[in-house]
This record gives sequence, C-alpha cells and structure tokens, in this order.
Amino acid sequence: MPFTANRQFKQTPRMLVSASGMYYRTDDGRPILDGTAGLWCVNAGHCRPEIVKAIQAQAAEMDYAPAFQMGHPGAFDFASQLTALLPAGLDHVFFTNSGSESVDTALKVALAYHRARGEGQRTRFIGRERGYHGVGFGGISVGGIVTNRKAFGTMLPGVDHLPHTHGRSQQAFSRGQPEWGAHLADELERIVALHDASTIAAVIVEPVACSTGVLVPPKGYLERLRVLCDKHGLLLIFDEVITGFGRLGTPFATDYFGVTPDVITAAKGLTNATVPMGAVFFQKKIYDAFMTGAEHMIELFHGYTYSGHPLAAAAGLATLKVYKDEGLLTRAADLNDYWADAVHSLKDARHVVDIRNLGLIGAIELDPLPGQPTKRAFTTFLKCFEKGVLIRTTGDIIALSPPLIVEKAQIDQIVETIRDALAGVE
Repeated sequence: MPFTANRQFKQTPRMLVSASGMYYRTDDGRPILDGTAGLWCVNAGHCRPEIVKAIQAQAAEMDYAPAFQMGHPGAFDFASQLTALLPAGLDHVFFTNSGSESVDTALKVALAYHRARGEGQRTRFIGRERGYHGVGFGGISVGGIVTNRKAFGTMLPGVDHLPHTHGRSQQAFSRGQPEWGAHLADELERIVALHDASTIAAVIVEPVACSTGVLVPPKGYLERLRVLCDKHGLLLIFDEVITGFGRLGTPFATDYFGVTPDVITAAKGLTNATVPMGAVFFQKKIYDAFMTGAEHMIELFHGYTYSGHPLAAAAGLATLKVYKDEGLLTRAADLNDYWADAVHSLKDARHVVDIRNLGLIGAIELDPLPGQPTKRAFTTFLKCFEKGVLIRTTGDIIALSPPLIVEKAQIDQIVETIRDALAGVE
C-alpha cells in the first residue's frame, strides 16, 4: 500500500466502502467526517451526482480515444474552460494522469523549450528543501523531503535546492502569511552565482508547501522569486497540484499571490478526484517555441496513453460546472476567518508547538515523542478516526484540508475531535 504503515494497517484495517458529501462510511457502518478532502483532492465533496452522471454518459458514448495524432471534443473543451480560469498568457494545456506526471512533464518541457531556443545548455533545475513534487524520478529529484529521496539512488543530476521558508522561532502561530522570511528567496542569487544562470532551466516551488506540513510563503517571497527568475532567464514553475481549484479562496494560488509563473502543474481538484487526471499549463511563449519546422513532424516527443482521457475530460467538465454553480473556487475566502480562528484555537491543546493556516488549509505541529518521531501524530490520526474524523499527518504535523463544501459546524467538529484526541495521546 502506498505511503502506508503496511504491517500496522493489516493488523487493524481501516476500510472505507462508500462516500457522500462530506462523509465516508466504513465497512462497519460508521460515518467518517472528511477533514482532508480525501488526499487534498475531493474539493467539491464526494459522489456528486452531476459528476457521476457525466462519467456514466461518457463511458456509454465513447470509452477511449487515442491521444497520439487524434483528439476528441471533450479534451479541447476542457482545456478551453481551464485556460479561461488562468491569468493571461497561460493559455496552453497538456493533459497527464497525475500530479507526478504533471511535474515530470513540466520539467521535460522546460528542458526542451530552452533547447528549441538555442540554449540547450540550460539543464539544471532548482527545487526547494521540504518541497513535494510527486514520486517520479524528476519529482523526487527537485523535491526536498528526505524520506521520499534517500532510498532511491542518485536521482537526476544537476539539481540544487533553495532553503525552505519555515522558521518556527520567527513564524510560530502565524495567521496567514508570515512577516519574516522573504529574504530567503535571495538564496537563488547564491545558487545562480554557483552554477551560472546560463546552465539553469527552471525553478520549481509549491506556492504553499502542503505535503511537508503546510509551509506558508512569507510575504513578498514569491514576488521576489519571480523577479529573480526574470532577471536570469529562468522559467518559474508553480506546483499547484494542491493549491489549484479553490483551496486558497481563489481559482489558483497564482491569483491569490498575484504572481504569474511560466508553468503551472495541476491535478487533484481538476476532476474532483473522480477519474485520475493531471494537467500542465504553459505560457504561450513556451508553446510557440516548439511550433517550428515541417508541419507533418511531431513537435514534442512526450505524452501518455491516457492523456486527455474521455472519461477524465467529462469528469473535469462536470467538476468545473459544480465549482462555478456553487461558487466553490472562492468559498474558502468566505470561510477563511472562521477556519483560522478554529484551527488556532488549538494553540493551548496538549503537545501543540505551532499552527499554520492559509485559505482552507491548516497545520497543527506537535512536539515529537522523544526517540519516536511521527508516532505522536500517527496515534492522533488513529484516535481521530476512531472518533469519526479523518485527518492527515506528515511527520509530527497534522494537516487539514476539508472539502470546500464544509460547513462551520463541521469545522468545529474537526477541531474539537483533534483536541479530544490530543488530550489522550502521550
């Protein structure tokens, strides 16, 4: 099982057999309030009838269409509707099947883009410590979570890392963006000086580093990265696999922060997780760089059997309609203050050493159990599940990201269940 304590699970399985709205149901009939939108992905809630019907109809009409040298209307319609949500210039889409594939696609296209422009020596990537960019070799190479990297060899060559943006002594219990830390973006200048800008293809960061425990960017940090990338001719890639589709109260984090990258990776909320799908959004200049040479020749030797899969496209189109009809891409902004108050009310809960929030994301960091890292948070996860609430843990950090349809009473239930669970954890 992926990212699972397999032996513990098989001793006491946690089996989910159905879902609806904000709730899962277990094999023994218990409702479980979803405090994590599945895995950051079920933004509109579970088993939405509109999305289910769209998938069923598409399966009956056409199950599959080849993506090489062929197309189908759903993929083009979906791409058009997606680009309408994005800042001007990000007007081309490449479909994948997951966030991991989206990241590897973005990295490959960045290399090929510079080569097409006559700067094929730009082969280095700059990631960030504690970054998470999926589990492909490209993603773990630019990523910076030690446990995701250490067992898998040398990975891609020519990758360097910015420092992460979290300094607990300066930022503890910040509400929203911390005041301290924008200067950390200037570390890019040091890395450029070490390698020379002419060798670097792109910088990739999550606007909010979620999987590592919700590290919120300091005020001015992303803006500074944009300036430095422009100065040195580097592509800026935002990994919005989690922050895309309303998680911060805007369609994408690029809208929230007012910083437009050259490339955005997406997945998760793209189809409300009903059918696996990812996407990469590119600035027009990147697309145009490939559109040269004989018209019968393939411009980009990259893609997947299931790129733009008809069922995924149908699910995505129905998901966008739900988002629009219910105002879900901006609903987190309306809940932001209530959510922040609720999450930060745990400041006095047992074992809590820090709390972070932005949009409808929250993190409660726990003091690790001496000599047993991660155990305190994992025990809390188990206790919350017993009490009917699903949370997520990463290291000794509880990460929260409920579906965007969450109600205030359900926010209260999530927070109070965590408080009760922590009270009984050693």
